[in-house]
Amino acid sequence: MEQHSFFDNDLSQPLAARLRPRTLEEFFGQEHLLGKGKVLRKLIESDQLSSMIFWGPPGVGKTTLARIIAGHTKSGFIDFSAVTSGIKEIRAVMQQAEKDRSYGRRTLLFVDEIHRFNKAQQDAFLPFVEKGSIVLIGATTENPSFEVNGALLSRCKVFVLHQLSEADMTALLERALHDPRGFGRQHIVMPPDMLEIIAAFSNGDARSALSTLEMAVLNGDLEGDTVRISKEALEACTSRKSLLYDKKGEEHYNLISALHKSMRNSDPDAAVYWLARMLEAGEDPLYIARRVTRFASEDVGLADPHALDTAVSAYHACHLIGMPECSVHLTQAVVYLSLAPKSNSLYVAYTRARKDALSMLDEPVPLQLRNAPTKLMQELDYGKGYQYAHHAEERLTNMHCLPDALLDRSYYVPTAQGLEARCRQRLESIKAWKRTHEDKGSSESENSDKSGQKPQD
Repeated sequence: MEQHSFFDNDLSQPLAARLRPRTLEEFFGQEHLLGKGKVLRKLIESDQLSSMIFWGPPGVGKTTLARIIAGHTKSGFIDFSAVTSGIKEIRAVMQQAEKDRSYGRRTLLFVDEIHRFNKAQQDAFLPFVEKGSIVLIGATTENPSFEVNGALLSRCKVFVLHQLSEADMTALLERALHDPRGFGRQHIVMPPDMLEIIAAFSNGDARSALSTLEMAVLNGDLEGDTVRISKEALEACTSRKSLLYDKKGEEHYNLISALHKSMRNSDPDAAVYWLARMLEAGEDPLYIARRVTRFASEDVGLADPHALDTAVSAYHACHLIGMPECSVHLTQAVVYLSLAPKSNSLYVAYTRARKDALSMLDEPVPLQLRNAPTKLMQELDYGKGYQYAHHAEERLTNMHCLPDALLDRSYYVPTAQGLEARCRQRLESIKAWKRTHEDKGSSESENSDKSGQKPQD
């Protein structure tokens, strides 16, 4: 538990602490909450705050925003850590808040990592939140639906804070170079793209980005009043030679290509190596997870339908816990996909269909496939000849579903790899059945029309 005076400017503090925003105008990101006319900004400006939970990844400004709110609303601010405090400390804080309330002073209690409190500790806040003795602002990196007990959560509004964009991060680093609280009193010379590189590899964490910049400046070459920072110096500060890997540059695409092709070639060792190269360079794990998910259908597909489940699960794991913990989930997906049987038949099928779709945009939908919800549409023969497969004994009909000009097309051609071999056998049997029943179509269509049971899709 610690009470603070606001915005102390001690140059011995880390850059991230010195540069902590003091007003909403200085705050970077979270436009969906703090932009002009947005809900949280309105609550702050009208001083109509109630207890709330800030849910978001590290370094996006949860603590800073709580401090700004306290300063704007002229509330007392108490910074309370769930890591070091227990029920005894909670009661002491609540007694002080009750006393302050009797003098007309409101207390804003900020609880960092509120998900670390157990149920009894969280329940200790309840009576004081209900009485209005405190305005509770809890911060958590975990889903509050699971980590904050229902009674307390029902009394709090949850606001989701997002990772800072690279544009926001670059602007923040620019400010650090020019603000007197940062390095504004020094002349910093560095390659023009270095701020973008630091922003890209901070993965939305402002504290991490500012710490990296500070380390680079402190270890730069001092020449009179000028500090020169090279990319080599940045590598030395971070122990990451791979920071030269530019997410927008050629090496970015070379490495993801190497990962993709290693998995396609069923080489798990190479695939894991390229995965590690990207992750240790600071690549966004969600970007890799998206590409792995694409691979699951493009290069494995129905040869192993579980490949897509594995890739999607890895994506959700990356989103849920982030780096460095999610590296093992991506490794699991990459190794699974490397060892899975390969088929690109889905990719080929869509490519073929897309070509025809783009070149034959005017082909009409066959009448038998059109809905006929109105009498006029029925009079125009919409739906005439439709055959409802569930009424057929084999659950198959010989109704044509492609436009007449495309009746000879075969887009999906399954391979004999893995489980897709079953798809191949099934498709061959369906096509054989349709060939043998080609002449029975007209009578079956008439029966379907007269049954009165044709459903509308």
